This record gives sequence, structure tokens and C-alpha cells, in this order.
Amino acid sequence: MMMVEVTSVPSAALPVAELADYLRLSSGFADDGSQNARLEVCLRAACAAIEARTGKALFQRDFALRIEAWDSVVALPIAPASAVASVKVVSVGGDENVLASSAYVLRPDTHRPKVASGVGAFPTMPTDGMAEIVFTAGFGVDWTAIPADLQQSVLALAGEYYTQDASAPMPAAVNALLAPYRPVRLGARG
Repeated sequence: MMMVEVTSVPSAALPVAELADYLRLSSGFADDGSQNARLEVCLRAACAAIEARTGKALFQRDFALRIEAWDSVVALPIAPASAVASVKVVSVGGDENVLASSAYVLRPDTHRPKVASGVGAFPTMPTDGMAEIVFTAGFGVDWTAIPADLQQSVLALAGEYYTQDASAPMPAAVNALLAPYRPVRLGARG
């Protein structure tokens, strides 16, 4: 299984001004924007770390999931998913079979959304072939669509990255804000 980001978060969607205010960078001085590039890098790093920790896409964008086997249900590795753009089967030679939209359905879930076959099972996977599911996931296209506690965690972590070494462990306060968004894992390994 491999997932790639098809579209990225545009720079204009990132809360650079909010992070500057959070860090009190412009207090008493005119903001010349000289720190904006560094603030954007810190915000992108914080978003990536939070998305990896929670399995949630903060900003809405498109992803492509490539898998080599499937049953009648495929769990998506990131939530919240809002739409499936396409499902296709690709042979080792590159021949593509795009499934009709009636052949699959999105089953939304807080932590693990799924794409299920609409009727029966998905088509048989060709030998050494793969399937590709292109879907949209994320809370929204702009900063205001992201839940407030996740906004706070992004600002706090980006602030840490701005002032500290980015290899430092995630602060406890940020971990506490992320706890409700982390998937619960039951059972023990033997």
C-alpha cells in the first residue's frame, strides 16, 4: 500500500499571521513579512507531524491510495474522507479499468473511513497489478474549518519548531490536544 498527496495545501491557506501573533513577532514593530517563509515552513512541519500522529488530514486535499490486494472493503489510511473521485484497476502493462461510480461507495468514519464495493466484490486484481483510489480528505479548505483544538495544537507545535529544534519530542500540551483525534487501538500483540 502506498498513499501519495495529489494536491497540496496552498500557502494562502496557512495561518502565517496567526502564528506571528501567537509568537508575538509583530508586537511594537511594523510587520515587514521577513519571517513569513520561515513561519510557513514551521506551519507545514507542524501540520505534517500532527497529521502523522492523528491520521487526520487538517486541510482538505486529494490523495491517491495504491493497493495490491482488496476484498469488498478498503480502509483509507487518513480521515475525514468526504469524497471518492475515482477507483481504477491497473494491470502490470499499464492498462486501466476505471470503475463506474456506482461500483463503490464511501463509508465515512471518524478514524477509519472505508471504500466499499457497491454490489458484490471489487473486480479481481490482475497479477502484479494494482488498484488506485483517488479521494478527498480533510476538515476543510481553509484554516477556520479545522477544529479549534487542532488549530491550537498546530500553532503550539509550529511555535516550538520556530524557537526550538524540530527533532525535540512533541510537547505534552500538544499531545493532550491531539488525544481525542488519535484512533483507539484495542488488543495486545503476542
